[in-house]
Amino acid sequence: MKVLKPAEEKKLVETCLLAGKILMQCGAETYRVEDTMMRMAAACGFSESQSFVTPTGIIFSLEGSDSSQFVRISQRGTDLEKIARVNHISRRMAEGELRYEEAFQALKQLAKENLSFPIWVQILAATISTGSFLIMFKGVWGDYLPAMLVGGLGFTVMLLVHNQTKVKFFAEFMAAFVIALVSLLFVRFSVGQQLDLIVIASVMPLVPGLLITNAIRDLMAGHFVSGLSKGAEAFLTALAIGAGVAVAYSIWL
Repeated sequence: MKVLKPAEEKKLVETCLLAGKILMQCGAETYRVEDTMMRMAAACGFSESQSFVTPTGIIFSLEGSDSSQFVRISQRGTDLEKIARVNHISRRMAEGELRYEEAFQALKQLAKENLSFPIWVQILAATISTGSFLIMFKGVWGDYLPAMLVGGLGFTVMLLVHNQTKVKFFAEFMAAFVIALVSLLFVRFSVGQQLDLIVIASVMPLVPGLLITNAIRDLMAGHFVSGLSKGAEAFLTALAIGAGVAVAYSIWL
């Protein structure tokens, strides 16, 4: 174990916590977050550091240090590019190519960057994937364009509502409500044929697939707190989607 001054230990802990925070905010698994922070600390001579990671907060302390630091996770999403870049920084640090001061500056710069695809690209991808899901579910080609329109509209509504309200699960509820309502209109005026498949294909871009996968992987890795909390979040998101469709059906029918 290397001997660092208290100020240097604090900076190293901040570096590890910043890496963990970015990973957790971008949708990484809990065990990946812990492993990354432990490897970064080990690169500086602290091979037995301790960490506790949950979806809402991270606690980390160095081996032999009396102090620990906590960082809160207030926002979570999906950004695989940032996860890959944090992994790259941690690997360079583990291989001795970066000092922790340099890694900290690189992570600070990365935290400020917005690497998400433009909004129009996300909407276009959701639109195309909706039509593809319809065909995969053995829908008719006559519903391909209506499904694409409904799916793109629903995804747009989700982005707009989420940006305006910041209320958890409300964006998914409103998007599913609009999807079901517009699908009913399309079928009512013979623009679409198979109502159930149009609705199912259109809500697929809203389904929290990565969250469900991470919940299962965390449970398999023994991180029961994180696994159960992520599973509960995925369940509530799915419940909001189903409730939106059900409310639209009840109003129409």
